[in-house]
Amino acid sequence: MDGPLVIQRPMRWDNPFSTEMTDEDVDRIMTLEPFCNMDESSFPPSMSLRDIVRNDMRIRNYRHGDIVVRRGDYGNSAFMVLSGSVRVVINPDLPDALLGRQTEKKRGVFGALKQLWANPDMPEVRDVARLKGGGAETGQRVRDGETHTFLQDVPSIMKDYHTEPLREGTIFGEIAALGRTPRTLSLFADGDTELLEIRWQGIRDIRRRDEAFRNHIDKLYRERSLIHHLRALPLFQHLDDETIQSVADATVFETYGEFEWHTSFKKLAELTGAERLRHEPVIAGEGEYVDGLFLIRTGFARVSRHVNHGDPTISFLGRGEVYGLEELVHNWKNDDQIPYQNSLRGLGNVDVLRVPTKIVEDIVLPNLPPNLLPAPIVLDKPEADSIQSVTQEGSGLDTGLLEFLVENRIINGRATMLINTDRCVRCDDCVRACAATHNNNPRFARHGRRYGNVMIANACMHCTDPVCMIGCPTGAIHRSSLQGQVVINDSACIGCATCANSCPYDNIRMVAVRDENGDFVLDEANAPIMKSTKCDLCVDQMGGPSCERACPHDALRRVNMSDLGPIAEWLNQS
Repeated sequence: MDGPLVIQRPMRWDNPFSTEMTDEDVDRIMTLEPFCNMDESSFPPSMSLRDIVRNDMRIRNYRHGDIVVRRGDYGNSAFMVLSGSVRVVINPDLPDALLGRQTEKKRGVFGALKQLWANPDMPEVRDVARLKGGGAETGQRVRDGETHTFLQDVPSIMKDYHTEPLREGTIFGEIAALGRTPRTLSLFADGDTELLEIRWQGIRDIRRRDEAFRNHIDKLYRERSLIHHLRALPLFQHLDDETIQSVADATVFETYGEFEWHTSFKKLAELTGAERLRHEPVIAGEGEYVDGLFLIRTGFARVSRHVNHGDPTISFLGRGEVYGLEELVHNWKNDDQIPYQNSLRGLGNVDVLRVPTKIVEDIVLPNLPPNLLPAPIVLDKPEADSIQSVTQEGSGLDTGLLEFLVENRIINGRATMLINTDRCVRCDDCVRACAATHNNNPRFARHGRRYGNVMIANACMHCTDPVCMIGCPTGAIHRSSLQGQVVINDSACIGCATCANSCPYDNIRMVAVRDENGDFVLDEANAPIMKSTKCDLCVDQMGGPSCERACPHDALRRVNMSDLGPIAEWLNQS
């Protein structure tokens, strides 16, 4: 009998950032700051600095006016200027039209009524003139196999907007890349420009091995973002500038889990509860010493408690929420010191800020307004009853449904479509209403994952962490300027399917588009032109999502998962 098949374990660098990096390119980069000042001996042979440069970096060329990054885009890479320069737009912000995005506005009464008779008979009909791309402000051009959106009238932009140059050697975008947070500013090439793009894995590995680079990034975050982040939380709003600076100086940055969680979470959801827990890094463990207050910066975390042989979910925390405050307040007020009462685990990738216990006790709590103090912890309560009471108090949902929402990462949704199958009579009014508001093309499917009588329909959830937005080469998929809906600019979409492949919920699909006569629109190779489509939450409709408004039995709701209370109330209606 033959022995087991032995193959080489797949490695991350089996898929380098670019296959075109040459030895000459690597040698050149290694002569530049900050790489030339890094101690190569601090990198292990299996992950040398040269290997990181070769496999996690790529050289990109931009022409005058090409947009490099857009304000509001989600990115997973940073840039360094090798030659030329880029312009960063300080103020005012460039409008959506200049960034190649669609400009949304609500339809009037006549426009809404016109949909009833003006919709085409054939599916996915487009205005061919708009498909040619570009416009008065932006256009598209292909260079080295890449599509770039560019500004048509750079001199006018330089005149009307305050911009500043970033010249050779400047690194930008590293904070957004590591935290997968929106870009805060827009930048475009000022003349022919050569940039080194570094994907987040390379930034992470260099940061781990090079203290100067790590200190540089931490310093930038403390200067640009940390104070703003703390100021946005009610716990710190009562502090003066000097005091909150002391809090910021003592705050520790910590990262847990996999950055690209969306590539593996479907497989993890199929595992047993115990198997999934082994993939969730413990941020703070039940029974451990209370060494700080944890603030969720990005991502999601699960709060659980060990009962019998399991660890049921009590709640989940997202951006801006805190863990450990109840225990800190109890220990500050009482002589009997208690450990963390629950465990906090990372779901996918989560960035946290840890404020040390002494800082919280000495600076934050003494002057905290009474209305912000948490309810006292009830000790010596039966664990099973405690789990149930905490779960019901926090969300009103039973533990099973809460586990379902967490395991399937439905908690990521800001406008998740829930259908109560006990009330749904399968009339399809929701689908027809969606089609009527989108040129006779429904943008969701009335099926999906189920738990009991709750179905999560296949419709865009307009996620808190919209991984679909990462990597779009033209910025066609973006957040709307109205209420932050995730929308697609049909004119800027080049049909690359990056967003559809990235969506972990399969809520984006690719379609072949037609002209006004119903014929498929073809490219130069006579292949159909493809576009990505999905729910846009009826961004241009006066009354909001038409699917929800059309349901005659209140069986469908669009729900923000950051507030679970209304879900329980809706499900419990008679």
